[in-house]
Order: sequence, then structure tokens, then C-alpha cells
Amino acid sequence: MAEADIEVDARGLWCPLPVLRLAKAFAGKPAGIVARLRATDPAVVEDVAVFCREGGHDLLESSREADVFSFRVRKGTLPVAAGEQLSS
Repeated sequence: MAEADIEVDARGLWCPLPVLRLAKAFAGKPAGIVARLRATDPAVVEDVAVFCREGGHDLLESSREADVFSFRVRKGTLPVAAGEQLSS
């Protein structure tokens, strides 16, 4: 798996925490930044797909090695992504 700008280790955490950790890692970061999420909860596969679809992010790569799921996600350009709030 290629390099990432941000590493998010959510191994041992259960839904929805892995995706919430990814959203928190993206908060305040510019569009185009790439994060690698590692998680062990099988539900993360669907959670990441929904996170990307609803947040306008790009799922660049996904893999599984033993019980660890890995994803490379590029932050999208939507004005409000999952886990972020509009500034007043």
C-alpha cells in the first residue's frame, strides 16, 4: 500500500469509532490530503464506503491482511465533510 499523509490506527475499536477517528483526522486539513486507516472491525468496510460516498472523499485503495483492514482515503472538496462543521 502506498504512503499516506496521516496514519489513523483504529485497530481494536468498533463501529462507528474507526470512521469517526478518520473524520477527526481530516478535520481542518486541506482537500487532497491522504489518510491511511487501519481497523479490525469488519463493519469498517461498509462504513468507509459510506463515509467516502457521503463526504465526497475518494477511496484510493483497500486491502486486508489477516484481521486488519487498511484503507487509503483522499479528503474530498465538499464544503462540509463528515465530522466537520461550518464556521460561522
